[in-house]
Amino acid sequence: MFPLIQFLGILLMVLGALLFIAPIILEKLPSLENIPWIILYVYRSDGFIFITSPILIIISVLSILWWLLRRSGTL
Repeated sequence: MFPLIQFLGILLMVLGALLFIAPIILEKLPSLENIPWIILYVYRSDGFIFITSPILIIISVLSILWWLLRRSGTL
């Protein structure tokens, strides 16, 4: 079984790839904008679409902090 940090890294890469593909999917299925904002945030302006995931950002920051604390010997 993968160590937790490797699993988290793979999970973040998959979520990042999904967010990269999300603008194409949103053009085909505009109903995806009804997803809660904490999972998927969509900003549209004059043909520009910006999509991010606040929860992905939170998980990324927490995983980096966890890694830094483990590396420093605090945890």
